[in-house]
Amino acid sequence: MADPHIDPSWLEPLRDAFAADSMARLRAYLDAEEAAGKRIFPPAADRFRALELTPLPAVRVVLLGQDPYHGAGQAHGLCFSVRPGVKPPPSLINIYKELASDCGIAPARHGFLEHWARQGVLLLNSVLTVEEGRAGAHRARGWETFTDAVVRVVAARPEPVVFLLWGAYAQKKAGFVRSVAEGGHHLVLKAPHPSPLSAHGGWFGSRPFSQANAFLETHGRGTIDWALPATV
Repeated sequence: MADPHIDPSWLEPLRDAFAADSMARLRAYLDAEEAAGKRIFPPAADRFRALELTPLPAVRVVLLGQDPYHGAGQAHGLCFSVRPGVKPPPSLINIYKELASDCGIAPARHGFLEHWARQGVLLLNSVLTVEEGRAGAHRARGWETFTDAVVRVVAARPEPVVFLLWGAYAQKKAGFVRSVAEGGHHLVLKAPHPSPLSAHGGWFGSRPFSQANAFLETHGRGTIDWALPATV
C-alpha cells in the first residue's frame, strides 16, 4: 500500500514498487525496529516528503542523496536539507558556497530546502530512513529498490529533466539515465560530492545551478529560483 503522504501523481507510476515484496519486508523491519525502542528518522509522516512536495509532472531537477541525517531533529525527508533551526551540515555549506560562486546568491543562514522542492527539484535520498546515531543503518533493506523505481519513472517522462549527480554513489544509481550527449533528452551533470572530503576535487567550480537553469530555459521549462527565503 502506498503511503498517504505522497502526491497522487506518483501513485500509479509507482504502484508496483509500493506493492513489491521488498517494501512489505521493509515496512515490517521498520515496525519491528520501532517496537524495539529504536528511534528512526525521519518520522513516518516525512519519509516520502520529497514525493509529497514535488509532483511527478512538476519534476524539473533530480538531486540524489544517500541516506538521511542521523542526528535528532535533522532529517525531514529531503536530501541535503535540515529542519529550520538546525545548523546547515558541512556538505550543504559547500553547496551554498558553490551557489554563491555560480549564481551570486548569498548563502542562506538555514538549511531548509523546501523552497527548491516546491519548484520541481526532487530532493531524493536513495535510502529514506536511518536509525539515530547510526549512519547508513538502513542500507540494503529495500529502500534502494524503491528509489531506483522513482528515478526510472522520472527518466521515462518525455519532459527534459536535469539530473544532478554528485559523487560516485549518485552517478552509479542513475547511470542508466541517457543524457543529451548520449542521444537522450535529459541533462546529466556529474560532479564530486560536496562533502569536505571531496569538494576540492572538482565540486567547486562545477556550476551546476546555472547550467541547470540554462538547460531548463532552453527547453521551455522555466528556471529554478535557487535563492532561499531569508527566514523559514
